[in-house]
Amino acid sequence: MPLSSTRLRSCLLLSAAVLLSAAACHREEPQPADPKPDAPTPYTLVLPTQLPQNVLIPADNPLTVEGIDLGRKLFYETRLSSNNTMSCGSCHQQSKAFTDGRRLAVGVDGIAHQRNSMSLVNLLWEPTLNWDGAATTLETQARKPIENPVELHQSLATGVSKLQQTPLYPPLFAKAFGSSTITEANVLKALAQFERTLISGNSRYEKSLLGQTRLNDDERAGKLLYFNHPGEGGNSSARGGSCDHCHNGNNFTFTNATFATAGGTAEFVNNGLDMTFADPGRFNVTGRNGDKGLFRVPTLRNIALTAPYMHDGRFQTLEEVVDHYNEHIERNSPNVNPILLLSNPAPAGSNSTTLNLTANEKRQLVAFLKTLTDSTFIQDPRFSNPF
Repeated sequence: MPLSSTRLRSCLLLSAAVLLSAAACHREEPQPADPKPDAPTPYTLVLPTQLPQNVLIPADNPLTVEGIDLGRKLFYETRLSSNNTMSCGSCHQQSKAFTDGRRLAVGVDGIAHQRNSMSLVNLLWEPTLNWDGAATTLETQARKPIENPVELHQSLATGVSKLQQTPLYPPLFAKAFGSSTITEANVLKALAQFERTLISGNSRYEKSLLGQTRLNDDERAGKLLYFNHPGEGGNSSARGGSCDHCHNGNNFTFTNATFATAGGTAEFVNNGLDMTFADPGRFNVTGRNGDKGLFRVPTLRNIALTAPYMHDGRFQTLEEVVDHYNEHIERNSPNVNPILLLSNPAPAGSNSTTLNLTANEKRQLVAFLKTLTDSTFIQDPRFSNPF
């Protein structure tokens, strides 16, 4: 029996309702947004009590547990080099107080750098970095060895791309910086965070100050020589090396951050190595004639572990270094630091000044320098290669 128009219309409407209901049942529900990653965990920096408590940490890169962990991995990550064979840790080895034992650093292409690898110890007190002070923060400094053609020889952008393609790093960056998208800025921040934790302050010297050990006779005699200033105040008979004028032990960082040189810049010294300069040092940065031949005063912490010495690694032993300051300073070197000339005058016919230290006194001075070795620092698993 044919359906009436009214019944047909009712059936069609019912069918349409059923179809709409079925469609609604299969409609995809909107997916919840990805939860925001947890904020990184603030890192509590515990400084040795005998070290200065004022440190250089930028407000836009506070230390965090996740950032430091990431920075440690990046420090030892070979993907940041052009041929995936070297890392920051190649030229800054923990067992050598984060130096490499070479006269001159050598990069991925086997080319020697013009300078010796500096120790990375206690950098959170350093207002300038590198031998010439070309960088003023660890964040800016970290880019230089990655992109330098004679070091890791790779653009940071390429390194970021390589890291982004790994399963390891995007989640770590998300934990440290809130995004799994890796950026150049965050690579540099993470490296800087890790490097700021490389704190050394547990040497035998520190322990002797705290009454936890006692230096032997030679070490104590060497300590007096280290801090005594012959020739100053008209006392030409005083025995000493004036070492703490530049490697200032009073703040226990054994590095000079306040002593301004005549015609030069604070923290940088011409220590009388040469009459002419194959490497003009600080002058490369400032262009000031008064900075020719000046280099940043390095730390003496762990100095027994960081041979060879000087910006060009010319001295193989601490004994050679002491010999230089005792009797081989070029007193007519342009911009030579005047403090170095306050010792006994140069012998007749000589251009070199002399401290007139005896062989025994030089031995004692070296013995004291060796008390600045912090064996816990070079064995601390927090600073080791995680891979």
